[in-house]
Amino acid sequence: MKAIDLSIIIVNYNTKDLVSNLIKSFLESDLGKFKVELTVIDNGSKDGSQTMFKKSFCNIKYIFNKENLGFSKANNQGIRISRGKYILLLNSDTLLKKNTLKNMLHFMKYNKYVAGTCKIELINGQLDPACHRGFPTPWAALTYFSGLEKIFPKSKIFGQYHQTWKNLDKVHSVDAISGAFFMIKKEVLDKVGLLDEQFFMYAEDIDLAYRIKESGYKIGYNPNTKIIHFKKSSGRRKDKGTEITQKDLVTKQKSNQYFFETMKLFYDKHYKNKYPKLIRSLVLLGIYLISRFKD
Repeated sequence: MKAIDLSIIIVNYNTKDLVSNLIKSFLESDLGKFKVELTVIDNGSKDGSQTMFKKSFCNIKYIFNKENLGFSKANNQGIRISRGKYILLLNSDTLLKKNTLKNMLHFMKYNKYVAGTCKIELINGQLDPACHRGFPTPWAALTYFSGLEKIFPKSKIFGQYHQTWKNLDKVHSVDAISGAFFMIKKEVLDKVGLLDEQFFMYAEDIDLAYRIKESGYKIGYNPNTKIIHFKKSSGRRKDKGTEITQKDLVTKQKSNQYFFETMKLFYDKHYKNKYPKLIRSLVLLGIYLISRFKD
């Protein structure tokens, strides 16, 4: 039996139509000589996802959870049964281009990076900034949320969070990439550990990237291939002109609460002992305010 080159893991939570389109884009991909397996983990969806998957897509591995275990824990379920040399965490609200997987596997095989991402493009054609980030140190967070990064995008001092001074048209190293498309060598994942299941939703990708970098490895950004990201389809997103229901408001409130809790957890895990207590208090206040008023 030929060895598996890549194991793709998709976590679904009430996004059956998006996942269906994503699987179709996977099935239409040009994989060249690479052998790829796909696992879908359903986190207790109530939209008929599980029934639809069973009827529509047969040659795929599934894990059907009875409840929503969170993004990290569900992805870890898929990682544990994966056989690929590389692991790809792929958001349910994305679409692959025909050559994305083949190009990224070549990129990972012939470059110095142990983890990497492609260009992640939003539906408006702009770059999803989450795929090209520095770590959210207090200074990086301050310059980003105060708008200084936007005013001085080419400054290394003020553009640290999204590393906006770098040439986005060329391959280079970054600190952190998005869980929407996070490819990593399985052997490295075994060394640095799986996703931290304390992070129910949000920041698990930054935490994993932080541990990768702390271990001395490099993470690469490859703008020569891309995916499309229908961002926030499982969380806070609501299209303009669409009536907002009570259910939508509850979903948004829960998502914002997860954002606050996970960013607080990330700070305490990695920065609490590096900065004075006053800095921590100011950072947590900022995170709270951002979570309250975030769209």
